[in-house]
Amino acid sequence: MGRLFGTDGVRGVANADLTAELALGLSVAAAHVLAEAGTFVEGRRPTAVVGRDPRASGEFLEAAVVAGLASAGVDVLRVGVLPTPAVAYLTGALGADLGVMLSASHNAMPDNGIKFFARGGHKLADELEVRIETVYEQHRTGEPWERPTGAGVGRVSEYAEGFDRYVAHLIAVLPNRLDGLKVVLDEAHGAASRVSPEAFARAGAEVITIGADPNGLNINAGCGSTHLDLLKAAVVEHGADLGIAHDGDADRCLAVDATGAEVDGDQILAVLALAMREAGQLRKDTVVGTVMSNLGFKIAMEREGIHLVQTAVGDRYVLESMKAEGFALGGEQSGHVIVLDHATTGDGTLTGLMLAARVVATGRTLAELADVMERLPQILINVPDVDKSRVSTSEELAAAVDEAERELGDTGRVLLRQSGTEPLVRVMVEAADIDQARAVAGRLADVVKSALG
Repeated sequence: MGRLFGTDGVRGVANADLTAELALGLSVAAAHVLAEAGTFVEGRRPTAVVGRDPRASGEFLEAAVVAGLASAGVDVLRVGVLPTPAVAYLTGALGADLGVMLSASHNAMPDNGIKFFARGGHKLADELEVRIETVYEQHRTGEPWERPTGAGVGRVSEYAEGFDRYVAHLIAVLPNRLDGLKVVLDEAHGAASRVSPEAFARAGAEVITIGADPNGLNINAGCGSTHLDLLKAAVVEHGADLGIAHDGDADRCLAVDATGAEVDGDQILAVLALAMREAGQLRKDTVVGTVMSNLGFKIAMEREGIHLVQTAVGDRYVLESMKAEGFALGGEQSGHVIVLDHATTGDGTLTGLMLAARVVATGRTLAELADVMERLPQILINVPDVDKSRVSTSEELAAAVDEAERELGDTGRVLLRQSGTEPLVRVMVEAADIDQARAVAGRLADVVKSALG
């Protein structure tokens, strides 16, 4: 069996790669593994919080997950369509033993995914995911499950209070209200289509929404954080102060300033880092990024006296570093931003609220705030349909990377990595000149195709 878990749960085409049978089996395996690992509270029946994004396939996959958990003796609280960070928050706030989110995040509608959270709302450690896969495979190939009967089976109930409880949490952590601010929100027809507008409105902002009419089939379709053109146009058209874009499960946040210019995750991190340091909340004057963080972000943080720690790509690795060292803020260029005092995972709505609060508190425009860093030209090319597992072993590719690095010298860098969620290799090149970055990235992408195709 190939590795099921990627950098962000199990993901694939729903009803092809990710079937009801797989969802049910993984849920049962997760219940058994977490019980054996001692993460469940002894002396009581375990409880799981289960949520999903609006994808049509989430309906049958949710049913499979709920059935698997209940058959393993786990009581289930169904919270319905809510963002991934809401499920993580509720898992912790309700003292649940397990959380499950059904979403493929920014992926297109045919995909779906399963993310598991342990007690407290934290993503599972790698070793637990490996164990879940192993146990699932053992039972799939014939070893029988230990199944409770009678009163031992899990009970399933709706937890309708999840929406209001999560929104109240978001409002409670804001440093100031948003009165007088006009904001456009692009919800990607996703999980935050109700939550985010409600939170911004309760905080006092004038809210204009786009991409907030999910029908199960239109999630991420030409909108949201992966397609910013609609948001840019709407911000300018409505004369808004800023725009906020989420992805399908709302664990990401990208922004647009009043002129329609994009503000990416690195810039958002820079703005929040300065705000948190000013408030005495940026522990150890450190922010955590990834190897994909723009070189301009690192330069800006060094200039401001803030240390940057860089991890492998994936918000789980950012979070691991933050928890291990006690850091308060971290995130990715893609818009995953973790404020550890208030969230256990990237939270797009919380990030957008905090960014908007900083605009109001300072009286400065988002463009002025984001100007703390200058983004160096960065070209990213996704190369599909190649053997991504050979990225680190191909001699031909290594030679091409060495040549590119010599050409760029100290003014740029090269990064090649296999995607953790999609079947492709990402080629990233930074340089002082955009044309040079584009040319080097194009050459390397061609080598990836020929060497790994």
